Amino acid sequence: MTVLALDHVQLAMPAGREAEARAFYAGLLGIPEQAKPAHLARRGGCWFERGGLKVHLGVERDFRPARKAHPAFIVDDLRNLAARLAAAGCTLADDEPLEGYDRVFVDDPFGNRLELMQPLP
Repeated sequence: MTVLALDHVQLAMPAGREAEARAFYAGLLGIPEQAKPAHLARRGGCWFERGGLKVHLGVERDFRPARKAHPAFIVDDLRNLAARLAAAGCTLADDEPLEGYDRVFVDDPFGNRLELMQPLP
């Protein structure tokens, strides 16, 4: 038996803040929202998906943001995306260089750490 692939990443969020999730993940990052199945939608949260990229946000009662653990997203125009995020008031942070990539970190509206990576030519 072998693990074959990653289906989705689930991040936690506080209750009642779905509009902020939509503005960030769909609006700024450009990942379209996917309707949750009805039996899961009543729990709150949002799903964002494009092809094999699936980011699910689930409501957690005693929410604490993921400050170290994080997903890393491959992007095709990091500098323009970073400028759009900064213009929207997001704080970007650099880290140690990683061979073969240009990258930055940004927090989602709930403080979850995200890595944005663009492969270098």
